Amino acid sequence: MLNLDDLELIQRISSGDENAFLSLYDRHASHVFALALRILGDPGAADEVTQDTFLKLWKRSDHYQAALGTVITWLLTITRHTALDHLRSEARRPPITHSLEDGDQWLDIPAAESATEESRWRSMYFAVQSLPDDQRHVIELAYYHGLSQSEIAEELKWPLGTVKTRLRAGMESLRRVWNKA
Repeated sequence: MLNLDDLELIQRISSGDENAFLSLYDRHASHVFALALRILGDPGAADEVTQDTFLKLWKRSDHYQAALGTVITWLLTITRHTALDHLRSEARRPPITHSLEDGDQWLDIPAAESATEESRWRSMYFAVQSLPDDQRHVIELAYYHGLSQSEIAEELKWPLGTVKTRLRAGMESLRRVWNKA
């Protein structure tokens, strides 16, 4: 396994270095799988999305732009889009739950002191969980379920303006918490 930072690994992957790819996979596959599982609610589908995400990384590693964010942020963005595309192609959405019992996969994320990116990843999860229920719920519906603001309003039977206000307030709260981390 290569002991390089993510940026160096991406640069090597762009040159076709399979060992760099395997190192990055080992480092971040659990994060990718956890997000895919959270969005899809199905371990088999989450496995497919994880594979698709890393295949996209292999094919498009030269598209990474460090100025726009970290490698893990880019990778999780690819994961989210891939999972939502998977949902659309299956013409289904995961069941919307109101419980936190499906949050167990987040417990496998390494401790805050293990690495900066991993601690930020973990802190984001807990930051979302710390939001007031109404704000957290609209953010989860938008991010994890891929619902539009109109679809959220329909799902919750709330006025569209209320959804927009709660979503904006939740995002501002997350931004404040995230900038402190």
